[in-house]
Amino acid sequence: MSRAFVNEDNAAAQADQPVERRVSEQPNYVTAAGLEQLHARVAQLQAQYTEQSSRGDQADKQRQADIERDLRYFNQRLQSAQVVAAANSTDKVQIGSWVTFADEDNTEQRVQLVGEDQAQAGSGLINWDSPLGRALVGAAVGDEVLWKRPAGDQLIEVLRIEKDA
Repeated sequence: MSRAFVNEDNAAAQADQPVERRVSEQPNYVTAAGLEQLHARVAQLQAQYTEQSSRGDQADKQRQADIERDLRYFNQRLQSAQVVAAANSTDKVQIGSWVTFADEDNTEQRVQLVGEDQAQAGSGLINWDSPLGRALVGAAVGDEVLWKRPAGDQLIEVLRIEKDA
């Protein structure tokens, strides 16, 4: 058999494999709720994998490969998770804190600083290592901090810091 055919077979097999999920190099700080979400996600993926495997030859091989990839990713995230103590102080912003801030136009926003896997900007859950998170960590009520945004820097004022409920 020609080497060309062997390489084509390998290329076709690799094309079916999903691209691995990139694991961030930042410390994997998580809130207690974030850790629970990681455990739930792994359990969900394991159930999906079991269900696909039970189908034998009828299993969706691409779906199974996607699930395996996601299991590798979330298991790695669980192993590297560093649970931070619940935000129990309102003196300074920390991971887990709910923060209300105002921009230069006095438009208020309320966000919670959370770990990377828990972040959902639409729900106000912001990665602590995002530009907004980095601006807020360590700030106190009344502090003005510079939010370095891709759309341009913006000065914001911390109005309230609430404990993680």
